[in-house]
Amino acid sequence: KPTIEREIAMKNITRHTGTVSDIKRLPSSYLGNPRYSFMIDGYRVTTGIDSMHGYSITNYEDKQVNATIGTHYNKLTLDSIKELTV
Repeated sequence: KPTIEREIAMKNITRHTGTVSDIKRLPSSYLGNPRYSFMIDGYRVTTGIDSMHGYSITNYEDKQVNATIGTHYNKLTLDSIKELTV
């Protein structure tokens, strides 16, 4: 029998430009991957559970970025992030 995979899509995705600040470590995911919350463009955002962003978000601290943020289980969650180059 084929397995049915259920994917929960992120909703209400918006684009933001701002400086990543106030990075705080959250408890790790069930699988042990790091999670963080941070501020950007006046919003408190978290990295997704078991997302690769948990490993890289500290590289963006105090840097100007373009980010897409969506809601996932009614929480603002990082979808993508890219540093702005001058």
